[in-house]
Amino acid sequence: MTVIDPDTQAGWVPESECEDDTEDMPLSLRLSIADTLTLGNATCGFMAVYFTTTGILIPHLTGSDESGMARHSAATAVILMLLAAVFDLFDGLVARKLRSSPMGAELDNLSDLISFGLAPAYFVLVYGMVADDAYQRVSALAAIVVLLAVVLRLARFSCVTMKDGMFQGMPSPFGALTVVSIVLLELPFVPTLLAIIGVAWLMVSRVEYPKPRGVLAVAMLSWIVAAMGLLAAWAFDAPGGHLLLQTGCALQVVLGAVIPLFATARRVNTFRDNRREARAAQLP
Repeated sequence: MTVIDPDTQAGWVPESECEDDTEDMPLSLRLSIADTLTLGNATCGFMAVYFTTTGILIPHLTGSDESGMARHSAATAVILMLLAAVFDLFDGLVARKLRSSPMGAELDNLSDLISFGLAPAYFVLVYGMVADDAYQRVSALAAIVVLLAVVLRLARFSCVTMKDGMFQGMPSPFGALTVVSIVLLELPFVPTLLAIIGVAWLMVSRVEYPKPRGVLAVAMLSWIVAAMGLLAAWAFDAPGGHLLLQTGCALQVVLGAVIPLFATARRVNTFRDNRREARAAQLP
């Protein structure tokens, strides 16, 4: 039975009928295009864990000496994380241009947790098991720190409202790629561990990062494509591929360190300008 409010002329439908209509609606009709891209993000993160396990961890545990397969699998895992970042970039753009379902924000957070939390943390964990100078238990602790940093960052993102065009803390896709770059640099264990923990701290910090829109989004996409090319060259043992990969990873790490410095300098300058204005306003 439908009850009509004489003032608003709005129909009231019993809750049970609404639930039945929702349950009868096909899943494809309840998902938007942006949601489909978000699910692609989650799929890439899961497959990155798969290739890290089957191509790096299992051969190490079974005593296989096929370093080429491990290199290919590591490159494939990182490329999948890069593809997840592409999906994450485009699902937001598509959601703003077209529409997003009510599940969009929740799907995005869950997918980011898989691709930029679990996948890089697992990559760090496996690194601690296969590297010659690594300590497995310490690496496991570092992996947990990375995972919890992403969990806390995503939870805060859902609760805190920032000014338009800015993120608070290093975005999880950027943090995940920086963590993986640190591992691929093949530095000694202690500097690698400290750098990974530093990235985890940046993700939960209050440092402001610009959102990838307009020119910045194009630059980010171009950087991801270039990183995929470097990984492919390294995976197939192309001449100079290893040097190119090391250069690309170093640039990613430097970029991750420079942005907070610029953001901090900007906040200090803004604070000084505000103090000058306040003093000038107090003068007679």
